[in-house]
Amino acid sequence: MNWPRLHLSRLNTGLVSWLALVWFIPILATAAGEEMPAHRLFEKRILPIFKSPNPSSCTECHLAGVDLKNYILPSHEKTFLSLRDQGLIDLDNPRASKILRLISMGETNQGSSLISARMRKMEYDAFAEWIQASCRDPKLVNAPRLPETKMAKPTHPLEVIRHARTDRLLASFEEKIWSQRFRCSGCHSATGTENAKLVAEHGQQVSWMKETAESTMSYLLDSENINRKQPERSRLLLKPLNEIKHGGGQKMLPGDITYKAFRAWLDDFAKTVNDQYSTASDLPKIKPAPILVGTDIWLQIKETPPEWADKLLQVSLYAWDKDRGFWGTEPIAISDRAVYGKGKLWQHSLIFLTSQGSDRAREWSRKPSLPSGRYLLKVHVDANERLKSDWTATLGEAEFVGETVLQSAWPKGYGQMTVVATSQLRR
Repeated sequence: MNWPRLHLSRLNTGLVSWLALVWFIPILATAAGEEMPAHRLFEKRILPIFKSPNPSSCTECHLAGVDLKNYILPSHEKTFLSLRDQGLIDLDNPRASKILRLISMGETNQGSSLISARMRKMEYDAFAEWIQASCRDPKLVNAPRLPETKMAKPTHPLEVIRHARTDRLLASFEEKIWSQRFRCSGCHSATGTENAKLVAEHGQQVSWMKETAESTMSYLLDSENINRKQPERSRLLLKPLNEIKHGGGQKMLPGDITYKAFRAWLDDFAKTVNDQYSTASDLPKIKPAPILVGTDIWLQIKETPPEWADKLLQVSLYAWDKDRGFWGTEPIAISDRAVYGKGKLWQHSLIFLTSQGSDRAREWSRKPSLPSGRYLLKVHVDANERLKSDWTATLGEAEFVGETVLQSAWPKGYGQMTVVATSQLRR
């Protein structure tokens, strides 16, 4: 992974001079056998951070909303009081000050480059030495509280700052993009069955899907697949939509399961990096979402009528609840794809649904499978293409075309799909 490339690309050559400045000043002071006063430490080591046009090491963990210079004022005294009054300085144990913990949080970032690690250490050492020197000044420690309006802090609330963390972005990526990888891995993963042939024809850029969610997201963020200003025009969407010629043809439709997931993540990422979230109410509403588990279990619906041709068809599969004696209220599996009009059929692999931390989630993480038995299948078709005009909409009663109870052992593999005839569906 290479997080700093997301942020350090904005740095200019002035950074090297600044690093040199804050690195050698403490060495010179030590060599001279002097203990530099707090106000002089502030001038020599903290103000350069405040005046630097370059972002601080905060950008290793935050895409937007916060920078170390947000906590600094031009005055040594006011900066100390501002940090003290916000609970960011521990007067009894300066080395345990919260501001130092915040600076050092980037150490857990495995992708930190050498230059960003050095920058973080400079910032940490500068603040640590200045805070310790300031805490030895009783007059400063006991000074009256600074008015709230005079304190230095980020303009965004804590909720927005946390939302812009890279680890939060990765968790969202895993939920919305990585969970859908089975739709793309055949061609775009190095281990995919079609990958070697496509790489030979089009180059390594075909293999945008890497071994882990983290490395895949890092690659995508550093590629041309994501449009940060117009996320809806990202290649990550336009290629599978076939709006940009796609060798694999159309793999998604506006408003289908994968499109919804990809689009939601792309929109949120763009708003985050473009600093478009100002308040907690601006953030996307977090709804409890099931875990999506891709499978190699296929379902086919044959003999589809002409009016369904090339329209989005969505299936929902429900298991029988033995304890309660009725069908489950939530689907155990879903899938959607365009109907193949010429062939008068629809077919696709199932996506299993389960809750985070459940026994089923642990079982399916090892081996996704369904027990043989009877299941209720419900089918919806977006015949009027409502999702084209509103991709956030969900298919409901108006799109419901029928249901049936089917018996299947749910074998794996494209060549062993469970088949249902449209004539079996009942409204």
